[in-house]
Amino acid sequence: MDRRSFGKGAVGLGAASFLANGAAASSSSDEDTVPPLMGGSIVDVPGVKLGHHTLSSRPTGCTVLLCEEGAVAGVDVRGSAPGTRETDLLDPINAVQQVQAILLSGGSAYGLEAATGVMRYLEERKLGFQLRSGVVPIVPAAILMDLGVGDFTIRPDAEAGYKACLAATSDPSPEGNVGAGAGATVGKMFGSAFAMKGGLGTASFTVPGTEVVVGAIVAVNAVGDVYHPLSNRMLAGARAEDGKGFRDTISAIMNGHRVVRSPGANTTIGAVATNVPFDKAQMKKIAEMAHDGFARSINPIHTMSDGDTIFALSTGKASVEADVSAIGAIAALVIAQAVARAVIQAESLPEYEIPAHRDYPGRI
Repeated sequence: MDRRSFGKGAVGLGAASFLANGAAASSSSDEDTVPPLMGGSIVDVPGVKLGHHTLSSRPTGCTVLLCEEGAVAGVDVRGSAPGTRETDLLDPINAVQQVQAILLSGGSAYGLEAATGVMRYLEERKLGFQLRSGVVPIVPAAILMDLGVGDFTIRPDAEAGYKACLAATSDPSPEGNVGAGAGATVGKMFGSAFAMKGGLGTASFTVPGTEVVVGAIVAVNAVGDVYHPLSNRMLAGARAEDGKGFRDTISAIMNGHRVVRSPGANTTIGAVATNVPFDKAQMKKIAEMAHDGFARSINPIHTMSDGDTIFALSTGKASVEADVSAIGAIAALVIAQAVARAVIQAESLPEYEIPAHRDYPGRI
């Protein structure tokens, strides 16, 4: 096959093969057998570096994706409590064609300040939108609300964003209580007293026999419960009133249990990336399709209390073409895997009485 003509058939078969394997594993008669989660990292996509800065004074931090050679980007914002920066310029009708970084941050709207530090880092290296007198780095950003965990006045700032850039590398990344996921929690439909620890997760998939890579990173801070995307077992979520076991948010709602209104106190944010060349309109479509991964692993999702946002990046380093719908489908799958990894890798915060998935023996 001519690698430059790689397209719909090959990408579709690669993804279908993976899904078929996953389905076979999940249908095992052994209830204790659970399909393994996908490995890898978003840095497996050529042209992407990843850095984190985690504050020591309270659980919060920020995460930056650096694309020093530029990347075509799109975004899809859902839920009703978003906190974002520079998302309008990603509209396909607008002029700027590439970004140099994407920032994910804790600290609610205050955390958007961390993007200033990312801009400083990039300007020092003369990376950004070129003007006659200098450069303007393009750094879209999204935040999650973690101010309820510890001291409200402590949140990521410009210095945190700068330090995240200094830490950026193409090496495998830590997960769980790191960067934007440090103060993340899940399962808050009945109040934060019954919440569990969320976190940061990443994963990637390479289409067999090709150079096509799709990666994802997610900071999971959902109001809903988190599920294994293949077995559908609950991994973390609203705890029962006695603190033992899970409540099952959807079942509780359908049985008339009253929820606790907490506008803007949540939000799951993330990004997908690929090395396949695409334009801005195509990247927006991939970002839209990637939200299906949230729906497969978080329930409920896109609520009035969430501001769920996914960025999509193309570094364009692959020498092949691929169908946008196929890459979008893979992106959704990888996002769902990254969500599950985020809560599985998370550690409890005993000082705030927030347990983690690993504190529930036998739950995978």
